[in-house]
Amino acid sequence: MTAPRTPSPDPRKVFGRLSLPERTFVTDALRTETVGGVLLLLAAVTALVWANVPALHDSYESVSHFHFGIGALGLDLSVAHWAADGLLAIFFFVAGIELKRELVAGDLRDPKAAALPVVAALCGMAVPALVYTFTNVAGGGSLAGWAVPTATDIAFALAVLAVIGTSLPSALRAFLLTLAVVDDLFAILIIAVFFTDDLNFAALGGAVAGLAVFWLLLRKGVRGWYVYIPLALVVWGLMYNSGIHATIAGVAMGLMLRCHRREGEEHSPGEHIEHLVRPLSAGLAVPLFALFSAGVTVSGGALADVFTQPETLGVVLGLVVGKTLGIFGGTWLTARFTRASLSDDLAWADVFAVATLAGIGFTVSLLIGELAFEGDAAMTDSVKAAVLVGSLVATALAAVLLKIRNAKYRRLTEEEERDEDLNQVPDIYEQDDPAYHLRMAEIHERKAAEHRRLAREKAAERDGLAEVPGRTGEDHDGPA
Repeated sequence: MTAPRTPSPDPRKVFGRLSLPERTFVTDALRTETVGGVLLLLAAVTALVWANVPALHDSYESVSHFHFGIGALGLDLSVAHWAADGLLAIFFFVAGIELKRELVAGDLRDPKAAALPVVAALCGMAVPALVYTFTNVAGGGSLAGWAVPTATDIAFALAVLAVIGTSLPSALRAFLLTLAVVDDLFAILIIAVFFTDDLNFAALGGAVAGLAVFWLLLRKGVRGWYVYIPLALVVWGLMYNSGIHATIAGVAMGLMLRCHRREGEEHSPGEHIEHLVRPLSAGLAVPLFALFSAGVTVSGGALADVFTQPETLGVVLGLVVGKTLGIFGGTWLTARFTRASLSDDLAWADVFAVATLAGIGFTVSLLIGELAFEGDAAMTDSVKAAVLVGSLVATALAAVLLKIRNAKYRRLTEEEERDEDLNQVPDIYEQDDPAYHLRMAEIHERKAAEHRRLAREKAAERDGLAEVPGRTGEDHDGPA
C-alpha cells in the first residue's frame, strides 16, 4: 500500500495544521524535552535546597568552586564553569541541529512560514530588553543586564506545556518549540557580540580551522564517533580560549550537519545524531548546569529586594511582561500586515497563553546573568533570584491561561487523533487520498450490513413477542 499523500499546510494560515512528518517530529521532541524539563526542575530545587540549608551551604560552595582540568591548555575550570561552558555546549549543539532541520526539512523551509517564529522571537527578545532598559533608566540601575530576560528556556517551557496543555493543537506546540530554538540562537549571538571582551585571534583562528575540518569531513561522508568527538573537543577548547563563549562551538557544529534525507535514507545524519544526543542534553547536561547555577541564597529579604532593585525588577518585568507582549505583538503584527491569518480552529487567546509561557527564562538567562555581572557576586545572585522569580510568575500565569484554553481543545485533539481505518495514519491527513475513502466506504458498508442484520433480528423478536397475546386455541382461557 502506498503511503498517503500529506497535504501541505496553508502558509497563509498562522498555526495551521502541521504536516504529518513535522507533527511526528514535534511529538518526539516534546516527549524528550518533557522528561528533561522535569529533571531540570528537580535539579533547580535541589540546588536551592543545597545552597540554602545552613548545614549544606558550605559543601555546595566547595563543590561548585572545585577546580579541575588541564591548566596548560587554559582549561583549569571550576565545576560550575565546566557546567556553564562545557555541558551547555551540548545543549546548544542539539539546538543548532533543531534549527537546521526546521529550516531545510521542516515546515519552516518555506520562507513565508519561517517568518512568523523568527519575527515573534525577535520581538520576544527586543521588548524584554526595552522593558529592562526603561526600568533601569527610570530607577537609576545598571544597564548591563539588558539581555538577561531575552531568552526562553526550552526544557522548562515545553515541560509545562506538555503537562498542562495536553490538548492544545500541535501547531501551537510546534510554534513554541521553534520559537525557543530561534530565541536560543539569537541569545548565543548576543553572548558572542556583547559579552566577549578580549579576543585571542590565534585560538579563534584555530577554532575556525577546526570547524572547517569538521564541515569538510561531513561533506566527504566520513563516519565514526572516534573522529568527530575528539575534533569537537579540540574546537570547543580553542573557542573557549579565544574569548568567545564556548557554546558557540556547539551551535556552529549543529548547524553544519545535513538534515535532509537522501534517497534510500530512513533518517538524515542530523536527525540520527540528534536522536542520540538529545537525551544526553535534556537528561544530563542541562540539569547539571541548573544544579550549579540555580544555587542562590534566597531569603525573605532577598526576595523582597527583587522588587525594589531596578536591575532585578527589570528582569522580572522583562520576563513576565516583555516576553508576553513581544511574542504576542510580533505574531499579531505578522498576521495584521501580511497575507497570513490565524487558523480557523484557534483564537488569539491561545497565542497569548503560549506567549506567556515563553516568559520562563532559566538556562540561558542564568548564563547571561553570570556574564553580565561577572565580578559582582552579590548582583549576580540577585539577578539569578530575579530569573527564578520571573520564571515562576510566568509559569503560574501560563498554567492558569493554558488550563482554561486546554478544556476547549480536547474535542479538536480527538479529531486530530482519529484513525477509523486503523492504518496508523490520522484520518485528518488522508482526506485527499482516494484509497482512504474507499477503505472507509468498505468499513461503513460492513457496519451497515451488521446494522441491517441486527434490525432484522430485533424485528423478528418483536414480531414473535407481539403474536403471544393474540393467540387462539382450546386452552386460551387457561391459566397464563
